[in-house]
Amino acid sequence: MELESLGAYLRTRRDRVTPADVGLRTYGTARRVPGLRREELAQLAGVSVGYYTRLEQDQAGTASPQVLGALARVLRLDPAETAHLHNLARQPAAPRLARPRPERPHPRVLALLASLGEAAPAVVLGRRGDVLAWNRTGHALVAEHVDFDAPRDPARRPSVPRMFFLDPHARDLHRNWDELARIHVAYLRLTAGRYPADARLAELIGELAMRSGDFAALWARGDVADCTVGTMRLRHPTAGEVDVDYQVWLQPDSPDHRLEVYTPAGAASADALRLLSARTTDGREPGRPGFPPVGEEAGPT
Repeated sequence: MELESLGAYLRTRRDRVTPADVGLRTYGTARRVPGLRREELAQLAGVSVGYYTRLEQDQAGTASPQVLGALARVLRLDPAETAHLHNLARQPAAPRLARPRPERPHPRVLALLASLGEAAPAVVLGRRGDVLAWNRTGHALVAEHVDFDAPRDPARRPSVPRMFFLDPHARDLHRNWDELARIHVAYLRLTAGRYPADARLAELIGELAMRSGDFAALWARGDVADCTVGTMRLRHPTAGEVDVDYQVWLQPDSPDHRLEVYTPAGAASADALRLLSARTTDGREPGRPGFPPVGEEAGPT
């Protein structure tokens, strides 16, 4: 699948900004576009209409940080959206796709995961949302129908985006599926802007767009967001209704890898998580088999 260009992103962002948002009067005249016209955006950003038109047509070459900053201001982009704009502007016109080697969680990430024990469900996610490691409670919370040892084998690693859009168990699990689906797609777009040459990522996005109408519709919106904190409202087959807050810990040694930790949102959910943790660790050594021993798969991607 061909990933997003700077021009395509500018068009979707321009469509969502109305003249009223930026203080322009329309005097009741009929408009053929849902948002700003090209000439309006160019004027507000202090660039020529011809130059901005070439940007949208991906024919202007590179854009300076000053121009990108002016466009981000007029388009009312937040920090994640602005970062995505700059990432797209740095891309070559036709990036040569390459297949990166399988990801390996850094030993320090695995040590941090092990230190959490089983009281707090936790999952280590790779660049494309593959599960690189999890503790038993994390596995039981988010994907107990999946083989617990699957993250050990790069060929069998569970893919959170695939599960979320293609696995009916995941849709049944999340009571706020619609909200989380928007976040998943927006974060995947941010990642695609960071890594335009990642063939595995392009294949994942193409597969989801072909097989999931929900994904395709959300991808077409062009939204971008980082994903660091939020709430999952679950209808868990074992624990019942559980609300958990997730927070992401990023590691300087492996910035593509995210340790996602889940904490209960309320007393009832805390009780449910304690029961789930007790059930999943009953008779088992806590925290051992869900990921390789420290040093077995050392090093970042």
